[in-house]
Formats: sequence, structure tokens, C-alpha cells
Amino acid sequence: MPLEIVVVPCLSDNYAYLVHDPVAGATAVVDTPDAAPIQAELKARGWKLTDILLTHHHQDHIAGVAALRRDYGARVVGAAADAQRLPPLDLAMRDGDGVVVGSEKGTVLDVSGHTLGHIAYHFPDSEAVFTGDSLMALGCGRLFEGDAATMWASLSKLAALPPSTQVYSGHEYAEANARFALTVERNNPALQARAAQIAAARTEGRPNVPVRLSEELATNPFLRAKLAKVKQAIGQPGCADVDAFAEIRARKDRF
Repeated sequence: MPLEIVVVPCLSDNYAYLVHDPVAGATAVVDTPDAAPIQAELKARGWKLTDILLTHHHQDHIAGVAALRRDYGARVVGAAADAQRLPPLDLAMRDGDGVVVGSEKGTVLDVSGHTLGHIAYHFPDSEAVFTGDSLMALGCGRLFEGDAATMWASLSKLAALPPSTQVYSGHEYAEANARFALTVERNNPALQARAAQIAAARTEGRPNVPVRLSEELATNPFLRAKLAKVKQAIGQPGCADVDAFAEIRARKDRF
């Protein structure tokens, strides 16, 4: 039975995710921007938090750890490479390590770039990947610590997951990301349609997560940097894939 996943809006534009195994009764939360909305959702569903899965050390992803650990005794999982900047870890993970929620085993992926030591959690049986601030809906995180080559390698790793994978990212940036993406591929019909869907969702107060990886591959300019038509669109035909990515990231930083 696949994991049950609940989107929990936090702060102004963050998301946490409750990941529940209904058979084993285990519940994890991916990132903890704020304890209160996570606690409220757990209470409403009658779930007990067993695990806290952290993607990276930024405060808007770890602020709720202390309160949740105190109230539930949940174990805290995070990157060994970033352990000195994370709350105390019960499990320190490296690329390729297995992580278990209830009866389902996932895999930790090193997706450094936004930060060094940033990780994602892939649960193949449930067709879900939790990407934090690495791959986002129509975007990717700013390169605060890693360089373009590091982030391009991370995005390429995520892009190689099965296309049916649902991507659960850390922020509601889709509308702004869509506006930028249209400056790169204005004539992409899939992107035009998705931008309209995103705008409608925000008007109705609905989140734009999760999104199927196949949609990202068809519309996200950062994943599409390797395509000849995208390189042509940014005026760099024939350039290396990582250079095209770096140019698109630089344009987004100025957007």
C-alpha cells in the first residue's frame, strides 16, 4: 500500500509533508518550517509522529524540530555532511543510504547546490520524491553554497527518476517561476498551459505541489537546459549543458 502524503502549508510560502504508512501506523514529516501547523494536522488525523526527515539546514526548514521532537519523541534524520548545521541527528545519512517510514524503504539522494549537504528522499514504491529547495515546481533553488556544476549534477540525478514520480518541493514559488520560465520558452505550449493552471490554482488557494516529474521535464527550464532548442532560445547554441544551466540560473537571479 503506498504511503499517504499530506501537504501542510507553513509560514508564508513553505510546505511540510506528512508521510504516513497506514498499515504500520508510522508517520514522518519532511522538513519542519513551523511546528504548530504540523501538530494541528497530526492531531486532526490522529497520527503519531515517528520520524523527522530534514532536507537541509536553512531555518525555514528546521525551526519546528525541537518542539516536535519534545512532543513526540520522533527520531531526526538528516545529512551527515551537514550534521554540524542541523539539529542533533539520530540518523546521519549519505547519498544512497536507505531510509524507512513504516514498511516502505526510500533512498537518500545527495542533491547539493542550493546548499552543500542538501539531500532529497525518494520513495519509489509510492512514486514520490521530496526535494526541499533543490528541484522546485518550474524552478530550482538559488546557488547559495554550491556552484552550477554541482546543481546541474543534482538536477540531472533527479531528472533520471521515473517520469511518473511526484515531486514534493519546499516552497510555493510556482507562479513566479512560471513567469520566468516563459521568458526562456515563450512558445512552449505545455509551459503555457501549465502557467495558466498554476495561476488558477493560486487564485483558488490551492497548492501547486506535488507535480509529476514528466511535467517538470516538459516545462522546467532548469531541467531542459540540455535541449538544443533551449540553448538556441538563450542565444548559446552548441554550448555545454552546464553552461546553459548556469546562464538560465543567472537570468533567474536577475529576474
